[in-house]
Formats: sequence, C-alpha cells, structure tokens
Amino acid sequence: MRDMRMRLVCSLVVLVAVAGYALFVPMAAGVDDRLTDFAAARQAPGWEHWFGTDAAGRDLFVRVASGLRMSLVIAAVCAVLSTLVGTAVGVVAATKGGWTDRVVMRVVDGVGALPHLLLGIVVVALFPGNVTALIASITLTHWAQVARIVRAEVLTVRGRDYVDAAYLAGASTRDVVRRHYLPAASGQALLAVVMLLPHAVWHESTLSFLGLGLAPHRPSLGTLLDEARSSLLIGGWWTLVFPAAALVAVTLAVSGLGAALRERISPTPVRVPR
Repeated sequence: MRDMRMRLVCSLVVLVAVAGYALFVPMAAGVDDRLTDFAAARQAPGWEHWFGTDAAGRDLFVRVASGLRMSLVIAAVCAVLSTLVGTAVGVVAATKGGWTDRVVMRVVDGVGALPHLLLGIVVVALFPGNVTALIASITLTHWAQVARIVRAEVLTVRGRDYVDAAYLAGASTRDVVRRHYLPAASGQALLAVVMLLPHAVWHESTLSFLGLGLAPHRPSLGTLLDEARSSLLIGGWWTLVFPAAALVAVTLAVSGLGAALRERISPTPVRVPR
C-alpha cells in the first residue's frame, strides 16, 4: 500500500510538472515559436537557450513545450473518444446478448486483430497533415480492448439480484443501463482513459515522425523528433534528447498513475492494445 501511494504521488508530481511546462511556457515566452532566426541556428544548450536551438534557430525550450502540449491534447481527445466508443459497444453487446453479442464481439475481435500502426498509416496517408484524420486513425483502432473489458464488467453486473429486482419492479432496459450498468463500468472506463493516454501519445508521435501525422510547421513531439534527424548527424544531440525526454516523462508519469489507479479499482490488469 505504501509503495502504491509513493508511486501515485511521484507520478502525479511528474505529470503536473510536465503539464505545467507544456501549458505555461509557450504562454510565458510571448513569442511565436514558428519564427525562424537562422543566425541562431543549432546553438547548444546554454543560459540563453536552455534546450538549445533547432536548425531554423527556434528556441527548443519553448518549441518542445508547444509540441508536448499538442501531443497531449491530441492523445487526450483520442483516449476519451476511444473509451466512449468502446464503452458504448461493450454495453450494447452485454445488454442485448444473443446473436447481437456474438456479431458485435466478432467485429471487436476483427478490429483487435488488425495491426494498429499499419492501419493508422493507411488512414492518415489519405489525409496527410489533417488533425481530424490523425485523431480518427488513433480512435478507431483503440476502442476494441475497452469494449471487451466493459462487456465483461456489465455481464458480471447483469447477473446480480438487484438487476433482476429492477426489471421485476418495471424498470426499462434504458433505466437499468443508466442506473446500474454504466456506473459499474465507470471505473474501468476511467482506467481505460488513463492507460490509453501514453499509448495515444506514442502513436501520434510515430505517425508524425514518419511524416504522416501533423504538418511540419505544427510542433508536436513526433514532428520535433523528425526534424532532429538532420541535426543529429552533425552533432546536434539536443534536438533529439529533449523531445525524447519529454515523451518518456509523459509515458512514465501516466503509466505510473494508471498502475496505481488499476490497483485500486481493477482486480485484473487492463492491457493496452499494441
């Protein structure tokens, strides 16, 4: 219990620090991080530029914060949308039962069997640089595991005596879903949002790194890592280290928070789709 609390506190501290950095640094800087200054290009980290500058002379301390904010916003939207879709599908499958449950779960199995990254590449390749397409590609490939977990939770609740009593008292299916099924699945849904967040960050970063996600002029962790390749070859290590460190920090903080939350509300582990 003590280790869990310590993990939770450390994860929250890191997550708040990272979120504060991503939110307030671009606002406090008061400059447009898209403006170039080639006279200051590829400067190593120092007092003037804490994270150094990139190939276009832009301050990486501000630019990494802007990229981190963009990646977190996109990942949060994808995690919430995936959870909503998965929760709706899982509740419908468990509530209807019979052939509806069988058909829905075969669809879920089919989606879960697809290689998510490859499917995401196909989707965003049709609309390169489109934020909506990027969000859709991540959302539509990450709801299946949530649907399975929610369905299992609702099936457990459906066999309880108080649910039978509610039906005998004249409650409609909608009332039972609203009063019993959704509250029972809410803990798993919250856990799914937390566990999907770092996974969505990595997917967004991977797609943008491959040049298929956000446009190069819109900073995200993926576009910054993509831009770092040319500078890294001539010794600009800082252009890679600081965006990568931000990506790792977010992953460890949210994963630690998710693990602590899982120990409190879920007796079985929630595995994030790969």
